[in-house]
Amino acid sequence: MISVGSLFNRQQPALLGLDISSSGVKLVELSHDSAGNLVLERCAMEPLEPGWITDGNVEKFDEVADAVRRLVKKSGARTKNVAMALPASAVISKKIILPGGLSDAELETQVESEANQYIPFSLDEVSLDFCVVGPSAMSSGDVEVLIAASRKEKVQDRQGLAEAAGLKPVIMDVESYASRLATARLIANLPDKGVGAMIALFEVGALTTSMQVLRNDDVLYERDQAFGGAQLTQLIVRQYGFSPEEAEAKKRSGDLPEDYGLSVLKPFVESLAQEIGRALQFFFTSTPHNKIDYVMLAGGSSALAGLTDSVTQQTSFACSLINPFEGMELGSGVREKKMRRESSSYLTSCGLALRRFLQ
Repeated sequence: MISVGSLFNRQQPALLGLDISSSGVKLVELSHDSAGNLVLERCAMEPLEPGWITDGNVEKFDEVADAVRRLVKKSGARTKNVAMALPASAVISKKIILPGGLSDAELETQVESEANQYIPFSLDEVSLDFCVVGPSAMSSGDVEVLIAASRKEKVQDRQGLAEAAGLKPVIMDVESYASRLATARLIANLPDKGVGAMIALFEVGALTTSMQVLRNDDVLYERDQAFGGAQLTQLIVRQYGFSPEEAEAKKRSGDLPEDYGLSVLKPFVESLAQEIGRALQFFFTSTPHNKIDYVMLAGGSSALAGLTDSVTQQTSFACSLINPFEGMELGSGVREKKMRRESSSYLTSCGLALRRFLQ
């Protein structure tokens, strides 16, 4: 049976976007004001210890659940409905073509039948969902349908974390879909509303950097690479003899020795920019494309001093740091200076919170 609402959902009332990554949990709540403008009501984050979440799997359930509870309390959120996401690696997604004009029940039957070809598990073991994307460009009268499936235990782990914090999970999304939704708002502010522009979006996390190349509504390329901010923490440990916990805390607070900028941070930033440059070269050699119009950086390690300039120098492409709250009004509960400093970390949670406004 299809688990309705597991990976896509309709509009909901007040909704929290809750992003659970290897390094922390982040929460965003959005609303509309009377003029229809987006309002950032609250955003907050709580760090997680290394190893609590590994490769998207919840290894220390009680500890992560406690962190989610602290986060909700710290944010002051009263809303219980929550949108969450699974990493793309935990989700099998596929676009299929089906005849137009089918009823919902007929669509479900067809999707289940087609899904058997693409999912290497019994359908009893998965949460499966679908949405009609639109008319097929290839065959007249048919529709393009996106199906998405994940192992039930992956979905249940995320749901359990929300429920342990007194929240009600109503949407289970995919992290890369949520980040694209938040990025789409920013692309629309580019010249010509970003139509036809080639955008390389890099989300620099603690352990992994994910790359998506976007043009209009299409994803031309996706790739994850094993580098991120945790390597900077390791360099701090080696350079100054701190424990990993001390190094991470001092990295976040900026409480580091005077020579840190030149001895540790600058070489790491240059190395990170080179990795981004290599990822773009790999894209060019494995596709027909040979240029990017804009490089956009997000994720907890994207705001490192000098990184955007270093990427531009390395790649010759314009590079900017994403603020997913750009153009939003700020609610009374938001500390603007702190939000601006951390904004690039909230791309996925902002995209999840935006699900509230989708029909």
